[in-house]
This record gives sequence, C-alpha cells and structure tokens, in this order.
Amino acid sequence: MRTCGNIYLVGMMGAGKTTIGRHLARRLNKRFVDCDHEIEARTGVRIPLIFEIEGEPGFRCRESRVLRELSREEGLVLATGGGAVLDPGNRSCLSETGLVVYLCASPEALFARTQHDRNRPLLQVENPLGKIRELHGLRDPLYREIADIVFEGGRRTPLAVARQLEGEIRKICEP
Repeated sequence: MRTCGNIYLVGMMGAGKTTIGRHLARRLNKRFVDCDHEIEARTGVRIPLIFEIEGEPGFRCRESRVLRELSREEGLVLATGGGAVLDPGNRSCLSETGLVVYLCASPEALFARTQHDRNRPLLQVENPLGKIRELHGLRDPLYREIADIVFEGGRRTPLAVARQLEGEIRKICEP
C-alpha cells in the first residue's frame, strides 16, 4: 500500500476525465480540479483564445506551471489536459506526486464524443478523426509510461467508471 495524496486522470480529450473525475472526487472525499478550467479561471479567457494568441507552446507553458502548483497540494482528483504528458517534466511531476489513472478510449470513441465541441483547438482541422488518431498515436505510449492504472473505456456510465476506479484505487492506496 502506498500513500496517494492526489489522483491524476490522464487521457485524450473526450476520454471523460472531467466527468469521471467529479464523481471520483466525491467518492474519495477529495477536491476536484480540472487543469484546463483552472487555466481559464487564472487567465480569464478560454483555451481557444490562449491558443490563438500564444500558440500551443504558450498554452503548454501555462499548463506546466499550473500542474506544478496543483501537484503541491494534497487531496485532489485532478483532470489533466490531454497534452500535458507531452512534457517530460509534467510526466515526472505527475508520477512522483500522486497516483496516475489513464482513461483509455479508441480514437473512434473519442471522435464521437468530441465532434461537435468547438472548444478543442487541436480539432479545428479538416479531418478531426485523423488528428485524433495522430494525437492518440503520440500520446498513448506516454500515458501508459506513467499510469499506475490503465482503465479501458467502454459503454459504462461515468458514475459506474468512478465506482470501479474507486475500488482499484483503494486496493493500491492507504486510506
């Protein structure tokens, strides 16, 4: 058994990190934070505008700063941004300061969940499914590298997923 002060949910956009994370935080009596929402709250603007003004590198810099700050807290369930794992420093930070759960889903399932969402700057391209497949190919090995739990998505409700994850987390972590 190990101490798991924070639980980090990683995975592609549309994997359910925010929805499942809210349920999981309630079940574990922890505070829920969505990293992207935290960035928006701190900057006062939406993520697409940050991408438009600063580009992806500017956004990733902000994301790393927020992740480092939040990882110093205790008692969080944190939904990371899908690309947070691209930075080796972020991967180290997450794996060293908490339990990492990879919410895994197929590119096709992710596309179905995100196809009408205009708040995803990386998907505002001619072939969003192709982009998701490309991103998944790059990120999946990085998620798996740091994951303590790999949870394969399916047709379960977010609450059912949170219940199952709670059980798996309690097997690994001290109360």
